[in-house]
Amino acid sequence: MRAGKFVFAQLMEFLPWKRFQRLVLKYGGDRYVKHFSCGNQFLSMAFAQLTYRESLRDIEACLRAHSAKLYHLGIRGRISRSTLADANESRDWRIYAEFAQSLIDRARPLYANDALELDLANTVYALDSTLIELCLSMFPWARYQSTRAAVKLHTLVDLRGNIPSFLYISDGKLNDVAVLDQLLPEPGAFYVLDRGYIDYTRLYRFHQGRAFFVVRAKSNLNAQRRYSHTVDRSTGLRSDHTVLLTGKFSRTDFPEPLRRVRIKDLSSGKSVVLLTNNFSLPALSITALYRYRWQIELFFKWIKQHLRIKAFFGTSENAVKTQIWIAVSVYVLVAIIKKHFQLPASLHDLLQILSVTLFEREPIDQVLTLAPAEPFALDFSNQLTLFDF
Repeated sequence: MRAGKFVFAQLMEFLPWKRFQRLVLKYGGDRYVKHFSCGNQFLSMAFAQLTYRESLRDIEACLRAHSAKLYHLGIRGRISRSTLADANESRDWRIYAEFAQSLIDRARPLYANDALELDLANTVYALDSTLIELCLSMFPWARYQSTRAAVKLHTLVDLRGNIPSFLYISDGKLNDVAVLDQLLPEPGAFYVLDRGYIDYTRLYRFHQGRAFFVVRAKSNLNAQRRYSHTVDRSTGLRSDHTVLLTGKFSRTDFPEPLRRVRIKDLSSGKSVVLLTNNFSLPALSITALYRYRWQIELFFKWIKQHLRIKAFFGTSENAVKTQIWIAVSVYVLVAIIKKHFQLPASLHDLLQILSVTLFEREPIDQVLTLAPAEPFALDFSNQLTLFDF
């Protein structure tokens, strides 16, 4: 990095701006625009994410306070809240969605060799959704219930690096299981799912695509045991069976054998039953994989707390999706920076450092090495998370 540049400008240099401009051309983002380009919009919104701005007025006040520095940050022209609001309302959100996806495609290979706690070379994904509640009077397009509005963020997270590999933003009413139709099964990969994703027709499509799934069984599971495998009951395992589904519809929706693993928490007495189409991993490894699903819960909690996707800067569907995708871009950009400089600090700590050093002129790698080395990781010390539903 060139000495003398602001940290914010150095950070933004890691973005593939040529790719961004191609997307702007593709969707006509800068058509009829004289001053405030899509690039300026992205930089302003990224600045808002990194500095924890709470509103358009807050963004405007902060940028005006640093007006003499905006040119050196890469932001051209005077920024007003009305200009930014109009851009969020009118610039096609797909520009920022596809740009975020290009960053994801860049970040995931950087973490591909990171070790999981399991000795497993396969890619492991966790799929889940989170509901972001909105005010119905301000977001009428997102009606969720008679008096409530919400959008739902469906995310497939690659558990190596906690990088989202797929995101889909829907209204709050969309059933989670329908999102499986949006996914192309990756041969050899594991998909860890909650029981809300049980649809045997859809799961059979993953099976035929040579992908593996681990999903919690519903209480009304109808299955016939065909073979019993020996288990070590001292570990909490209670059974490891090969089964065939016997339900009226399930037996035709998934006509091949499945593996049913039951484990009990020895301290609480709670148990959970898992279904998988993988017959080679030890039963304890199957239960450990399901525990990894909680990393996606931490991802949702983290991104809501540390990036601005709960306090929206616009009320239209386009503005909401634009803000979410730019927030995801910032998250993935920091993940890229972390790996590029081999920083041991957590993403949270890196964002905290960035939030107070964006106007420093020190080399960004030196600034970020000040962060404490506390990696962002899931705490597996509480085994009850496997059973507490």
